[in-house]
Amino acid sequence: MDTVATVRAFNRFYTEHIGVLQAGLLDTPYSLTEARVLFEIGVRDACETGELRRMLGLDAGYLSRILSRFEADGLVTRERSAADARRQVVRLTAAGRKTRDMLDKRSAEQVGRVLAPLTEEDRRRLVAAMGVIQEILGGSRGAEPYVIRPPRRGDLGWVLHRHAVLYHDEYGWDETFEELVLGIVGDYLAGLDDKGQAAWVAEVRGEPVGFVACMREDAETARLRLFFVEPSARNMGIGSRLVEECLRFARLAGYRRIVLSTYSVLADARRVYQRAGFRLAEEQPEHAFGKDLVSQTWSRDL
Repeated sequence: MDTVATVRAFNRFYTEHIGVLQAGLLDTPYSLTEARVLFEIGVRDACETGELRRMLGLDAGYLSRILSRFEADGLVTRERSAADARRQVVRLTAAGRKTRDMLDKRSAEQVGRVLAPLTEEDRRRLVAAMGVIQEILGGSRGAEPYVIRPPRRGDLGWVLHRHAVLYHDEYGWDETFEELVLGIVGDYLAGLDDKGQAAWVAEVRGEPVGFVACMREDAETARLRLFFVEPSARNMGIGSRLVEECLRFARLAGYRRIVLSTYSVLADARRVYQRAGFRLAEEQPEHAFGKDLVSQTWSRDL
């Protein structure tokens, strides 16, 4: 199924699922558009009709008919703006506020019924997916909060999966890279009781988007491993924050230096390492993961 058909199929599913195709929204005489107009007027003490029209993308004649119906039902009043007589200001009446509150309550109850049978994990996934849709179609990303936390059950499986997929998609690396990551994940799990080892997951809207581990190289040396950030979460400072957490832990654990292995093609990661004070120690050509690469070792004192 192509992308257009998939989006159309989702739209049909969702509009039917939330009941907006019915003649009256939420068992009321009002349509979805009319309910939205009531909501937006109610958010403000007073709202100019021009502002409403631009905000909701409505035709002027269509909005006028909606407001005329509301006025006939005693839900709104309309008057000329004191600042500019060419503009019309709309306010909710007491009956209008009561109707808006009723619609708001019924909408919340409907969403509650949709969410009730879902597990907490499914609710988290649902909200995260909605956030992604809003972000992509809205065309902008604000400064989003993120959480840095220890790994939970299932996170290391995600780390393995995302490494394999991302490095194949972005660099064309073959399955031997997945084999390498699997070995590192196994080493981490084997050392869970080691007080000189730790890992961190970065999370946005309940979804993991980044990872780094601090593992033991020897008594005085730590090794930074498995560092990556999802493409959707780059340029948010998450990579630098993960590396900083790794360095802080390594100092507290008593290590005197920290090292990492990478490849010259991984330019974004290299810039994070440089900002964190790492310096290139050595590099050499290497054929790995089906590609001719330049392997690098970076290090810094703690």
